[in-house]
Amino acid sequence: MHIESRSSALLPSMLPEVTPRSENLDDIRISCVVPCLNESANLRVLLPALITMLSRLCTSWEVVVTDDGSTDGTPEMMREWTAVEGIRYVQLSRNFGKEAALSAGLEATSGDVVICLDADMQHPPALIPEMLERWRAGADMVYAVRQNRDDEHWAKRLGAQAFYRLLSSGHRVQVPAHAGDFRLMDRRVVQVLNALPERTRFMKGLYAWVGFKTEALPYTPAERAHGASNFNGRQLFKLAFAGLTAFTTWPLRVVSMIGMSFALLSFVYGCYLVVDFLLYGNPLSGWTTIVAALMFFAGINMLSLGVVGEYVGRIFDEVKGRPLYVVREQRGRVFTEKPSTK
Repeated sequence: MHIESRSSALLPSMLPEVTPRSENLDDIRISCVVPCLNESANLRVLLPALITMLSRLCTSWEVVVTDDGSTDGTPEMMREWTAVEGIRYVQLSRNFGKEAALSAGLEATSGDVVICLDADMQHPPALIPEMLERWRAGADMVYAVRQNRDDEHWAKRLGAQAFYRLLSSGHRVQVPAHAGDFRLMDRRVVQVLNALPERTRFMKGLYAWVGFKTEALPYTPAERAHGASNFNGRQLFKLAFAGLTAFTTWPLRVVSMIGMSFALLSFVYGCYLVVDFLLYGNPLSGWTTIVAALMFFAGINMLSLGVVGEYVGRIFDEVKGRPLYVVREQRGRVFTEKPSTK
């Protein structure tokens, strides 16, 4: 069902019908979205586990593997896996980023419920039955929340805490801290996410923005089965800054407050110099102080322009209207109607 993505509001009539929350899982269709980048070794472990789990839960399921430009042999491996009924493969033309890969996977699904999970085995498929139970109880979205971040460096923990606090401060959208992309969503939620038009996508913020009835499911991430994370410090910072500029004007407000503070301090200092000259006749000298102050305020101006430029850059990306991603190839059947194993 198509929804006009540029409309100012999504009316109830534009959304699909509410999915019946049947007690019998055989009556529903389950879609799993697995974005990946150079995760062929982990996919060899994850896909059999998913097939086994989904085959036990229902008779109609699909697994959509979204390849975000892998160079490790994932395309060759997926040619074998797409022979299994229910396994689908969406290969993007290059690396567009995880947010784009998730969006591509969501748009490719058609299940009554959609489950997103990473390919590195840190999102255990064993939690899927509990997610489905909460969905059947009435939740539209069930997201997994890390119970702790003790396995991470202290700097990363502090950075994550500060990021979520800034992201949710002074805004009506509250992004849950320590919640990732591991979540179950009702078809109505997915339909709304697919209708959102922005190109600079921060999925954790979009999950919170769409609303609906949500529930948190605490869990402890497992160890990666193979390899190391493709996310480094620079990419994490870039993603965090994209989230801040996409969902809050906090950086602009900070720059404005800094500018007003220094303007007030400069005015007070100027009044002090004038009064000092009138009372004591001291000459207004001190070129070193003036040069240092000019260089300092020039730096503040450049910082301010940089922050404003980031927002202008976001506007530039949006008005160009380029697609979020380009699909190179799709393979595999849409749904399986019977249990399958490899």
